[in-house]
Amino acid sequence: MSTSRAWSVAGLVAGFAGLAVSYGLAMVMTIRDSPLVAVAELVVRLTPGPVVEFVIKFFGSGDKAFLLVVLVVLSAAIFAWTGRLARRTRWAPVIVYGLLAVLGGVAVWVQRSATALDALPVAAGLATWLVCLSLLTEPLRRHERATTTEPGDVSGPARTGHTRRTFLVRAGGMTAAAAVLGVVGRAVGSGRRHVEETRRLLRLPGVTRPVPPKDSRVDVPEMTPWMTPTDDFYRIDTAFVVPAIEPDDWLLRIHGMVDREIVVTYQDLVDGATTEAWVTLNCVSNEVGGDLIGNAWWSGVRIAGLLRAAGVHTGADAVLQTSEDGWTCGTPLSVLTDDRDAMLAVAMNGEPLPIEHGFPVRTVVPGLYGYVSACKWVVDMKVTRFADIEAYWTEKGWSELGPVKISSRIDVPRGGGEVAAGGAQVAGVAWAQHTGIDAVEISVDGDAWTPARLAGVPSTDTWVQWVAAVDLAPGDHTLSVRARDADGLVQTGEVQDVLPDGATGWHTIDLTAVEPGQTQEEDG
Repeated sequence: MSTSRAWSVAGLVAGFAGLAVSYGLAMVMTIRDSPLVAVAELVVRLTPGPVVEFVIKFFGSGDKAFLLVVLVVLSAAIFAWTGRLARRTRWAPVIVYGLLAVLGGVAVWVQRSATALDALPVAAGLATWLVCLSLLTEPLRRHERATTTEPGDVSGPARTGHTRRTFLVRAGGMTAAAAVLGVVGRAVGSGRRHVEETRRLLRLPGVTRPVPPKDSRVDVPEMTPWMTPTDDFYRIDTAFVVPAIEPDDWLLRIHGMVDREIVVTYQDLVDGATTEAWVTLNCVSNEVGGDLIGNAWWSGVRIAGLLRAAGVHTGADAVLQTSEDGWTCGTPLSVLTDDRDAMLAVAMNGEPLPIEHGFPVRTVVPGLYGYVSACKWVVDMKVTRFADIEAYWTEKGWSELGPVKISSRIDVPRGGGEVAAGGAQVAGVAWAQHTGIDAVEISVDGDAWTPARLAGVPSTDTWVQWVAAVDLAPGDHTLSVRARDADGLVQTGEVQDVLPDGATGWHTIDLTAVEPGQTQEEDG
């Protein structure tokens, strides 16, 4: 290994040893995030809304993994550069490490409920950087001094070999120790596994298994299920490390513009009157025709009763919800106190909430996009006014209220595919939560709109499946769909991006109709 490359390796080994120590200590202390993950969350928090939307659109649920990879690669570059700096001067690496520690400390400190102890992994990482770099660069300095000895000094080559071996032994030992620390830290910080086991053993009285209404589905092959399986339900959140909360440790504080502050325990919810409902949830980032939407059977306790018990003051118009990981959303007070099934959900599709979907408790509010209502791992509700608050996504440019827009989607046939010429079935879903869908129409090649048949729904809070028969001549065609809600509002064809309050436009697909038994390949 060349001497120049050895200095870079010294910086890399010292750098990742420091990260491993900070990670392992954070896990042992059961701190939710390691400093590196805290920095990643700070980056997300400070990133402008349009940039966040682009990353979500491009990477989907892999957006957080992508950011972590970028941070690791960037860290590696900085560590290698710091090693080379140490060759020229001893104090420059101290400044670099100090700046990195300040960044990590700030990222940890701005997290929800951070204390001085949360900065201990950052301090340990900084100390590891300094000590490891010193131990690795000391033999490199001796090696360079040995190579500049006077001609005829027979001890020079021997000293050179010795210092090289010393460097390799120390670098190898530090690398192995860092790997062991990371593994041990993760093993010791096994809180999530315990929470998962607790969840698995839970038995929730009043929670029933989901039984979709018989008339809710259209009989079309490859049609999207009316009930979304839990494993397939979309997930969009800002958590790099999903909060793992023991049910016995969970508390919800309801305060602010109320007559009396209320603290709700998990057992309070389990013992309370259970509300169960089919509710379709969808993300404001769902593009026209997108799949960031799902329909599930939710079980929990209605929020309206809790707010009545707290005694909401006149003049309040919002509830600022806060997640255990610090994420916030501002929800209109009116939608939490009217006749809809806005609830603190403890179960999804007849089972305790998965950890990724908010276990032990999350908020479900029909009729609003998730960014203003669906607070996973909810631990705080402050009754307030919109004029006095800012929430996570509204700070990034999204609108304040977030009512779901009437939308529809073609699921069968898939765009770009082939269908048999003549009579073909077209099917999909449409939604206008808490208003309801009154009609769905299909247009072929921009011609007149023809009505589709709607399946049944248990309430206005779910999506509805629809099916239509169309007559397609052989050749290429374009199909479009639009819906009309129960208030008579027709879905607009005006194309709008998801920012600031949800996408609009008609879902349109292109396909090719072929004679029965014929394919494009046979044609060509």
